[in-house]
Amino acid sequence: MSAVEVSRAGGGSAGGGRGGGGGRRGGIPGGRSWIAAVFLLPALLLLGALVAYPIVFSVYRSLFDASGDGFVGLGNYGAMFSDDGIRTALRNNVVWVVVAPTVSTVLGLVFAVLTERIRWGTAFKLIVFMPMAISMLAAGIIFRLVYDQDPERGVANAVWVGVHDTFSDPAPFPGARPRPGSALAPSGGGGFTTRSAVRAGSAVSLPLVAVRPGDVRGARPAAVAGPRPGRVTGTVWLDFTRGGGGRPGVVDGAEKALAGLTVEAVRGGRVVASATTAADGTYVLPAGADGARLRLPAANFAAAYGGVEWLGPALVTPAIIGSYVWMWAGFAMVLIAAGLAGVPRELLEAARVDGAGEWQVFRRITVPLLAPVLVVVLVTLMINVLKIFDLVYIIAPGSSIRSANVLALQLFQSSFGTDVDEGLGSAIAVFLLLLVLPVMYVNLRRIRKERRR
Repeated sequence: MSAVEVSRAGGGSAGGGRGGGGGRRGGIPGGRSWIAAVFLLPALLLLGALVAYPIVFSVYRSLFDASGDGFVGLGNYGAMFSDDGIRTALRNNVVWVVVAPTVSTVLGLVFAVLTERIRWGTAFKLIVFMPMAISMLAAGIIFRLVYDQDPERGVANAVWVGVHDTFSDPAPFPGARPRPGSALAPSGGGGFTTRSAVRAGSAVSLPLVAVRPGDVRGARPAAVAGPRPGRVTGTVWLDFTRGGGGRPGVVDGAEKALAGLTVEAVRGGRVVASATTAADGTYVLPAGADGARLRLPAANFAAAYGGVEWLGPALVTPAIIGSYVWMWAGFAMVLIAAGLAGVPRELLEAARVDGAGEWQVFRRITVPLLAPVLVVVLVTLMINVLKIFDLVYIIAPGSSIRSANVLALQLFQSSFGTDVDEGLGSAIAVFLLLLVLPVMYVNLRRIRKERRR
């Protein structure tokens, strides 16, 4: 055999070997597909038990009545939309989906952009992100205290009352009233007026009671005002002696003066003179007060400003959304900051060199380049708020729970509350799933587009 023939024979044999090996390798995936199925089976069983079965059973259970024996078809879905509480929950869910993700994303964008160039930006981001480490339960308890109506406990009302009192003087003695049998009588609107007109040269004593101890702490002892020619004088004081004793309607040595009260002289429904009580409780009105009646206006006794009823029916939903934004703005900030780190700096610097201002750079370059990240954050938060439950359940008081109702909370109340109706609860669960599906579909389409790139 020649060398050429040997070479051809060897090449043919090698080629045949490669062909046979290729055939065996081509058969490996098909031969081992059952191994892949074995490894996937536990995951598929878990997925079916935790996801598929609950969905199928919820759809099935929603077609039956509360007992589970009577078939009602779509009756539970009709009852769901005819119930006032569920309609309120649906409206609130719309507010949640529109407001909460938008505000959280905008704040996250602002925080990420503003902290990009500052030295302590990392520390600031850490502080903003820290609420994410707190559970919804703990955050609900925190904000239940923050929104407490009592300014002594609630931080929100403490700040609000402090700002209000800075620009509006509070009443000096809220809740005070005249001693029974004195010269003063209620005149409507919370004020008090003398029963008869006063004369110049006379002293008119105006004793009050029901003054809070803290309002007279440090007050001077009341002084007796003597008559002055051509003037109307008098004393306003707390007609009460600690420990008992003293004479009603008479200034005793231990009784406290009420300083800062406004005393008005009223004639024919018009104020003709006014004065403010001094530190010893005395006041002096000019001769124009002759023949008028003395009035202590309601502004002297108005109740102290108690702040805003954050958890009342009108504001409970915005207040709870505020607590949600406090928790999730840090999440949005971290994701947007990660996207911002991938923005080409050359584009930003080129825009600045061309004369663009920072606002133009932000609006025309930064935001468009961050659009994919912003969509991710927005869609994620929208899915999250559709199933919001913990914050509403914990923060909203019993008097406002119906006004703050959302679908997830209504689902819990219908399925496990006092009037248990698992058929209605299952219908709400299915409806909530249908609301989430479009958002999930948009998110999946976005993921596929990203993979194609």
